[in-house]
Amino acid sequence: MEQIAKRLAGVRILIVAPSLAIMGGQAVQADLLLRNFRAEGVDVGFQPHNPVPWWPLNYLTRIKYVRTAIVSLFYVAGLLRRVPKYDVIHIFSASYRSFLLAPAPAILISRLFGKKSILNYRSGEADDHLARSGKRVFRIIRSANRIVVPSGYLVDVFAKHGFSAEYIYNIADLETFQFRERTSIAPNILVPRNLEPLYDIETAIRAFDVFRKKHPDATITIVGSGSDEKRLKKFAALEGIRDIVFTGRVERTEIARLYNQADIFLNTSIIDNMPVAIVEAFHCGLPVVTTNPGGIPYIVRDRENGRLVPMKDVEAVAEALEEVYTDAKLRNKIIAGARKDAVNYSWDQVKHHWADKYSELAGVRE
Repeated sequence: MEQIAKRLAGVRILIVAPSLAIMGGQAVQADLLLRNFRAEGVDVGFQPHNPVPWWPLNYLTRIKYVRTAIVSLFYVAGLLRRVPKYDVIHIFSASYRSFLLAPAPAILISRLFGKKSILNYRSGEADDHLARSGKRVFRIIRSANRIVVPSGYLVDVFAKHGFSAEYIYNIADLETFQFRERTSIAPNILVPRNLEPLYDIETAIRAFDVFRKKHPDATITIVGSGSDEKRLKKFAALEGIRDIVFTGRVERTEIARLYNQADIFLNTSIIDNMPVAIVEAFHCGLPVVTTNPGGIPYIVRDRENGRLVPMKDVEAVAEALEEVYTDAKLRNKIIAGARKDAVNYSWDQVKHHWADKYSELAGVRE
């Protein structure tokens, strides 16, 4: 602990990211960075992408476009107030319109005040976003002092578009997610992804239906909420697929309990980068079955630390579930491989990489 605090003594870091009011991977990672660095004795502040407006204006945030305008105004005001007080501005980023609303102002305001900035780009949609972007977005990206991403996949994507990026892995919350030995398992499947089209939860439900025909006692728990929730519930009801639990949004501690209760982790996304959910499964001892979009093959190696299958292939997903459930030798092998790899995502590993980056940009001499 003292080592990190000494290395970053006198360096003030501002994390600019979504708050936990917007539940998602960026918010969780920002919160973990903030809490862990503060526990290490590092001077780190926080500017949310989604600040809460003054209470007299709260009622206006119920109006869709008015909400965006008001929140953006408070966000930019917060940046103008906080950025001058810090040395390194660590800016979380998604893609498309979100990039223009949140990271872009933070990068430009950092440059205005002569502060060093890190664009911490985290979207699995990076390739399409960069391909569609014009010179304005490219100029903004180049205004950041460093581009840091959470996977080798995004390093390759940025290189394809002429940018030099480096990766620092996401953090797994070891205090919340604990390993459980699974010498034998039940056919209980967990799908902890938000209910959005890019996560293709329908394929998970269809594959579960195939799997359940062989194992009538099988269950599937789908954690999260999103724009696809009503359609998915209607689909499952019309198809007569039983033993599905839709939990809706749950707190992090509750998600950890669901990981502990489950015996197989399933992800069927069609767009992805480096899902923290898979890393959490690694740590919890859950055998992972996942599709192969974007950055997932960079972290999941088929039959070594998980089962990797093609996207939108219901039969392949169902067969992988069957294999993981019935083949104890394979299951134990991938659990052991995943547990070994999970160390890469621990705070003790990741903190040194971020400390190196912060001290480098702040001009700290070892």
